[in-house]
Amino acid sequence: MKPVVAIVGRPNVGKSTLFNRIARRKRAIVEDHPGVTRDRNYADIEWGDTSFSLIDTGGFEPISRERIFMQMKEQCQLAIEEADLILFLMDGKDGLIPSDKEITSILRREAKPVLYVVNKIDGPRHEEKVFEFYGIGVETIFSISALHNYGVDDLIAEMLKELPPTDEGEVDEAVTRIAVVGRPNVGKSSLINRILGYNRVIVNENPGTTRDAIDTFIEVGGRRYLLIDTAGIRRKRKISLRLEKYSIVEALKSIDRCDVVLLLIDPREGATEQDTKIAGFIQEKGKGCVIVVNKWDLIEKDSHTAKEYTLHIRKELKFLNYAPILFISSLTGKRVMDTIGLVDQVLEEYGKRVSTSHLNDLIEQSTTKFSLPRYGTKRVKIYYGTQASIKPPTFVLFANYPRRIHVTYQRYLINQIRQSLGFKKTPVRLLLRKRGPSRGR
Repeated sequence: MKPVVAIVGRPNVGKSTLFNRIARRKRAIVEDHPGVTRDRNYADIEWGDTSFSLIDTGGFEPISRERIFMQMKEQCQLAIEEADLILFLMDGKDGLIPSDKEITSILRREAKPVLYVVNKIDGPRHEEKVFEFYGIGVETIFSISALHNYGVDDLIAEMLKELPPTDEGEVDEAVTRIAVVGRPNVGKSSLINRILGYNRVIVNENPGTTRDAIDTFIEVGGRRYLLIDTAGIRRKRKISLRLEKYSIVEALKSIDRCDVVLLLIDPREGATEQDTKIAGFIQEKGKGCVIVVNKWDLIEKDSHTAKEYTLHIRKELKFLNYAPILFISSLTGKRVMDTIGLVDQVLEEYGKRVSTSHLNDLIEQSTTKFSLPRYGTKRVKIYYGTQASIKPPTFVLFANYPRRIHVTYQRYLINQIRQSLGFKKTPVRLLLRKRGPSRGR
């Protein structure tokens, strides 16, 4: 698993600006749908030979000023529990305030490395503003301007030194790794127990019973699977339920490790904002997925109910339009084992390769059916394509003006690949590269 770096601090100190400054070095590849990264609060970063996940713990909007400190404390505590390294950001324009000292005290009590950072120092002539921050009693303070990129490179260099090595572990290719994710109390542990046939995981009606990710091996039909149960929300040290959306950090770690995600949804609440965020993460990380609507036994149904729920899910979780949907009941066991069958189907497409000739025949047919746009007086052409990788299936197309191929036309090509080449249940990546006709077909 990749190390996790969390940026913490009170509101308006520049956490999101620093997040964007560090994350911009990693450009997102073309996604199946526009808007996947909207409201994103994490990023996978590659910096030289080092990779890590960066978490922005911002976004708190206190109901009243009296609640600001409590939310800051909860925010820091959550970061402490989930992160391998913490960047504590303070505001150089506001100066050192009591809340900064209190957060420092909290961070000191934990065995986690912390880098103390004063933001909004716009250049050398403003360095004197940093002196008072040594009053928190730390030896090293980094002065930066996230907005103007002053001092950020030095901060990143120190951050990379402090990061633990990536835990790659031993990957058994014969084992299918399945992450079970979802909001608190949707039945993740119950589903795993039903698949296993015994109570491996504690089940409780109170949300947040599962404290950490739990791995369990199982063999079904001669195939081996690793089930990864994730905490819906961390309850350590009385973390507030208002911070439920940040429990997705644990889900992110599990999604990183898996081949296929089971995204559980409670039909009584439908697909919520948090479900949408997790769906976006699954799509960004290019993982296979099965959407599992649990507790279906609790819903009054008629002949149209399942269809109506399916339409609702497809609308709200549009990032996962390729993911099959299954309605189950972990309580009664109805259709529970069908999840394994769907996982196998998804995995087959997830690791599938097609020949270059079949791909190029399809590209030629697709561009003949619907012509590519023109670039001024010049015609945009795709010369050839190839499948670059699997898990997820990734295709590279070489064109004379790749930047002039609109995202809507890219989606059209992806849909053609899905329908014609057998990638209906898996994410598909499409990359465009510039190349002249001499190397093409």
